[in-house]
Amino acid sequence: MPQYTTGELAKLCNITVRTVQFYDTKDLLKPSELTEGGRRLYSDDDLNRLRFICMLKALGLTLGTIKGTLDSDNSTKVLLLLLDEQAKQIDGEIQDRQKQLESIKVVKDNIHSTGKITVNSIRDIEHIMESKKVLKKTHLTMLAVGLLMDVILVVTVIIWIAKGLWLPFAIGMSFVILMGVMITRMYYMNTEYICAECNTKFRPVLSKFLFSNHTPKTRKLTCPHCGYTGYCVEIGAERES
Repeated sequence: MPQYTTGELAKLCNITVRTVQFYDTKDLLKPSELTEGGRRLYSDDDLNRLRFICMLKALGLTLGTIKGTLDSDNSTKVLLLLLDEQAKQIDGEIQDRQKQLESIKVVKDNIHSTGKITVNSIRDIEHIMESKKVLKKTHLTMLAVGLLMDVILVVTVIIWIAKGLWLPFAIGMSFVILMGVMITRMYYMNTEYICAECNTKFRPVLSKFLFSNHTPKTRKLTCPHCGYTGYCVEIGAERES
């Protein structure tokens, strides 16, 4: 039967001799043979057990949990249940990390947009992240309606040129104007702005909204709370519950 010294066993499993000795003290891995001189010798079964321990350790299980699993009468079933729980825990940690990444992106976007930090708490960040969903839905709706308006204009112009019929164009134009008014109102009602100076959320008067300079994420407005005039961050309007 092949026998391995502590050093050979450690090398085969890519761990230190001290780790093998530590597992011995924790009753996780006992040598198959102890020579008269006190030398520990390990078998192939011991090698496979150590590899299994190292794998479970790499999966995030504690040594106490690993020992309980190995000592269990139904180790396979116990291990499956433990791995299920470990997977749930890791998945939760991944989701938490993803939220942190999204929060970092929100803060960075705010700094890039206004040159200032317009959020002061996690609650502010969560609100902005939620409002982005409202904005995205609003922008997609505007895009779809805009494409429809273009189609109506192109088709009615073609009919006018090809058939000499101007009435479809006149009706279509009226319809396009009506849709333009409606989509503008929807955009106005679904957006608010955060003042880069005092962090107040507000909706400007319609005339300022329509004719102010703006970027895809900001609009140059005057805050009604502190009087600051500059680019304010656009967010989705809060829904009334």
